[in-house]
Amino acid sequence: MSKAVAGKVGRSRAFAEAGFVVMWSSGFIGASLGTQTAGTSTLLAWRFLFAAVILFGLAMFMRRGWPGVKGFVHAGVVGLLSQGVYLGGVVGAVEMGVSTGTTALVAALQPLFAAALVGPVLGEKVAGRQWAGLAVGFAGVALVVGGDVGGGMSGAAPMWAYALPFAGMAGLVAATFVERVSGGKPESADMALDVSLAIQCAVSAVLFGALALGSGSFAPPEDILFWAAVGWFIIFSTFGGYGFYWLNVKISSVARVSSLIYLTPPTTMAWAFAMFGEEINRLALMGLAVCACGVFLASRDG
Repeated sequence: MSKAVAGKVGRSRAFAEAGFVVMWSSGFIGASLGTQTAGTSTLLAWRFLFAAVILFGLAMFMRRGWPGVKGFVHAGVVGLLSQGVYLGGVVGAVEMGVSTGTTALVAALQPLFAAALVGPVLGEKVAGRQWAGLAVGFAGVALVVGGDVGGGMSGAAPMWAYALPFAGMAGLVAATFVERVSGGKPESADMALDVSLAIQCAVSAVLFGALALGSGSFAPPEDILFWAAVGWFIIFSTFGGYGFYWLNVKISSVARVSSLIYLTPPTTMAWAFAMFGEEINRLALMGLAVCACGVFLASRDG
């Protein structure tokens, strides 16, 4: 590979990784906005309903090819795990009173779980440098959220609610491995990203729609903040966050992609500062620096 081509590939990957970190972090802000006026199932049902309609319309406009039965099943399973389980756990935890920072910290454990499983499941080698980077990144996340936990921001939630982000994190790990294992098979190799996302959103819309109907809460509240949160979720989290996530899974190793999640808690704090004026304390700034060092170590391929 020539230096020019290698440089272009490197810039493209850097753009994809930066886009993922920023857009993925936006989901925690959307959860805080949306759960002020509606429950998790209601918020996510309308989010995925509109997102699925938009994505299917886009796919038909672009005249995309549609997968067979195996392709639909594959995308559906990935959607249930990465959106249904993950977001159900994360948004549900925020709704129950677990602080946004604590939820982000638990979700950021995903790299350690992924790194521990990547060898036996996928046969990918995780170098000692990457293990060190993952550990350093986790320490940075702990610093970022430490002030939040110690400052009494959490504690309003019942103890069982703290299991929700753990369940969500496990769902995302499982979805990542399903996608990675199936990446070279016919049911996923030729599937356009917008088609895959459309199927994932449709399955998630059915799941959360059924939960909302079962609880009698499907009707959306008459509140502009609810629709603002739905729009925020669709544009930034669904199209941006999940789009960049699966793009990175296709072009990078699982360990490299997973290490980027360490940057989401501090980035979430930056979102909150810009939108709500929430103070970023010295502990958070220290955590930002430590996270950056950890990601640098874990994401190096050479």
